[in-house]
Amino acid sequence: MTKDFVVTPWEVKGDIDYEKLIRDFGVKHVDSKVMQEMEKLTGGLHYFLKRKIFFAHMYFDEILNEAKRGNKFYLYTGRAPSGPVHLGHLVPWIFTEWLQDKFGATLLFQIPDEEKFLFKENLSFGDTDKWAYENILDIIAVGFDKKKTKIFLDTEYAGHMYKTACAVAKKTNISTLKSLFGLNDSNNVGEYFYTCMQSVPAFLPTIMEGKQTKCLIPCAIDQDVHFRLTRDVANGIGFPKPATILSRFLPGLAEGGKMSSSIENTAIFTTDDENTVRNKIMKYAFSGGRDTVTEHRKHGGVPENDVSYQYLTYFMEDSNKLKKIYEDYKSGKMLTGELKEITVEVINEFLEKHQKKRELAKGVLEDFMLRD
Repeated sequence: MTKDFVVTPWEVKGDIDYEKLIRDFGVKHVDSKVMQEMEKLTGGLHYFLKRKIFFAHMYFDEILNEAKRGNKFYLYTGRAPSGPVHLGHLVPWIFTEWLQDKFGATLLFQIPDEEKFLFKENLSFGDTDKWAYENILDIIAVGFDKKKTKIFLDTEYAGHMYKTACAVAKKTNISTLKSLFGLNDSNNVGEYFYTCMQSVPAFLPTIMEGKQTKCLIPCAIDQDVHFRLTRDVANGIGFPKPATILSRFLPGLAEGGKMSSSIENTAIFTTDDENTVRNKIMKYAFSGGRDTVTEHRKHGGVPENDVSYQYLTYFMEDSNKLKKIYEDYKSGKMLTGELKEITVEVINEFLEKHQKKRELAKGVLEDFMLRD
């Protein structure tokens, strides 16, 4: 795998060095102390934490302190609507749903439809409206509590957000945005302003509760840069700094990077049928196996490099089964084809359940929406 990699809010490619990201982004490991505190509060850890899929944070320990004191905190995550949802998008949402269940927290789910309109030349608001509806079905299908989940589109809820976004903008200069996001003089004005709107849901808990209320943002690590800016301005405009808990990327079926909707053959979408999933995994999933069966039996595979095995770490909850698969593949007892077959079965079982819940979501969508 290449040693060069790129991680920005709009592009992720290459072989990701997560330790380097922790250093470069100035975030912290989810260490044993944090894990122990979390386990005390929840009675058990999500396997995403045990497997270090969620591996880094900022101020998450302060959120746990709030919970210990019996104080309310909110959750905030989001989805920019420019295409279909794939398995990688679901990872932070699955963990967010678990957090909501364990802490009884209200979730603010932002649909920043203006982001994709501003950043994608050929995308209209008609397109973002269509994709927002489709994406919200996937969001609801994850299992969020409709009594404690508020989904909103930025362009619809802007009346409640704009004053706070302006307060963020007033404290943010162009050189900061250029430094954080790599923007330059060719970017349109909206691209500069957008991140100010992305900051607002982190402050809405305080506005909604009428008192200082903390916010926790579960997201992939490429999005943390937005909240670096949010943390920088928070105290100066009268709000607590938001906390983040950050995940690794679910890789695409090909080697390196993360799953991307724009590379259709290397992404598994939530609406893919069983045969499509099978064909994609069997044909495109990067293998950690040897060149021949004889070599594989003799030297074993490299599960850490095998995309099928990596998918199992995200979607196979049974850790004993996962450990056995790891050992069998590494020893050469299990071949790549056999590993792929297991992965096809696990992913299709997951998607079958998700698709049924996605269909049911059509009848309750409005129960989740926060309108202006």
